[in-house]
Parts: sequence; structure tokens; C-alpha cells
Amino acid sequence: MCLILFGYKVSKKYPLILAANRDEFYQRPTQSMHIWKELPFILAGKDLEQGGTWLGINKNTGRFAALTNYRDPATIRPNAPSRGAIIIDFLKTDKGAKPHFNDFKKYAPAYNGFNLLAGSKDELYWFSNIKNAFEEIPQGVHGLSNHHLDTPWPKVTSGKKTLKNIIDESVAVDALFSMLNDQHIPDDGQLPDTGVGMDWERLLSPLFIQSPGYGTRSSTVMLMDNNGHIEVTERTYQPENKSNYSDLTFSFTPDY
Repeated sequence: MCLILFGYKVSKKYPLILAANRDEFYQRPTQSMHIWKELPFILAGKDLEQGGTWLGINKNTGRFAALTNYRDPATIRPNAPSRGAIIIDFLKTDKGAKPHFNDFKKYAPAYNGFNLLAGSKDELYWFSNIKNAFEEIPQGVHGLSNHHLDTPWPKVTSGKKTLKNIIDESVAVDALFSMLNDQHIPDDGQLPDTGVGMDWERLLSPLFIQSPGYGTRSSTVMLMDNNGHIEVTERTYQPENKSNYSDLTFSFTPDY
């Protein structure tokens, strides 16, 4: 993912509300969200180049994880292990998020920079290998892009504001997708300097990205209610045309 907006324990009906965009090069091969044949308890999309995922859910336990890259081109190591495998390893384990990632900490520096959101409707954590931090997330509306949790980049700030209004009014899936479709480009003075140059900072600044060769490939909305029921919809877009899309919806209640 490149943008994750979520409300944690702020809705009376849904302890966890998540809305996220995945931005990627159009030519990178991808399989949409599905039940993995080799791991039938995992619901996730698949990066067919490296075999990992950007967001996944364990259908048996209700645990999930989602990952964003940390944007700093100067630190990228071409031979680093795939970050998408971090999610699958967590979903496969019987350990909770806290013990699993406390054990994982010693391996985290080997990966290129990432942020990980992991947990369930009852506990939620943020893990950054740049900060070497594993922190419990407090109740509230939060945003995670390609820096740290709640870094006030324009897309994070505006997304959090819109998400709060959606939660205050009524949690409508259509409204969450509409939020994720925002293509507003902020003024240059509001943009961060992450080392990619101003042209790329502008291109990457909206919630929804469209450009030749790179953009928002899919959006995901996930709702977990008080009874543990999970509904997740993945919307996949045709390259460079956000009006042409297809939806996949999964609805289930884990065993807990």
C-alpha cells in the first residue's frame, strides 16, 4: 500500500475501519485479492513478481497486516528481501502481533524501509524498521503513507479529516471509496522533500494517483464490526482510467 487511512475504536459499530490505496507500476504483475490455494486461511492479493502481498487477512483468526514502503531512494538496496513476505509470515504464525514482531525486530534492518500496520479489532500496532519501533496504536483516526505514522503529509491530513467526517455521519463503503479517489494536488509549498524530485513529489501527492506507467492500481475498504464480522472490498482499476474498475467483496466471521 502507499496510503492507509483507518479509524480505530472510534465508531460504535466498527472497531476497525480501514481504507487504503495501492500504488504501483502498471506493468508489475499482480493477482487480485483471493483465498490462497496453498494457504487457504489467507485472504490477500499477490505480487506475482516476489510472491508477497501488501494487505492480508487471516480468515480463521481475524488478524490482518498491511504494509507501506518508506520513501527514501538513497537507502534502497536492490538485493534486500521482499517486504511483502513480512505480512504472510505474520498471518501464518500462531503468535500474537506483539510477540511475533518483537522476535522479528532483529531481522527488520535487512529490509528496505517499511511501515507495518498489524493486529485485529482488539489490538493494533505500528512497526517501523526505520525507527526500529514497535508501538501500540491509540484510539483515533490515523493515516500512514510513505513516512511515519500520522506524518502530516497533505494526503494524510486531508484523508484523515474526510475519514473522520465519514465516521461521524455514517460509515458508507461508497463514501470511503470516494475519499480514496481524491486526485487533488496540493501546492508545492506543502509537499515533502523525500529525495525523488519535485515532479515526482507532485505526482505522488494526491490520494489517488494517475500517470503514464504508474498509479493507483487498487483500493481496499475493510470493516470489522463488534461481533467480529469482517467485510472487505477490493476495487481494481484499469491503468490510467479510474472510471473503469471491478470490485471483489469478501464477507466472513472468523472463528476467534
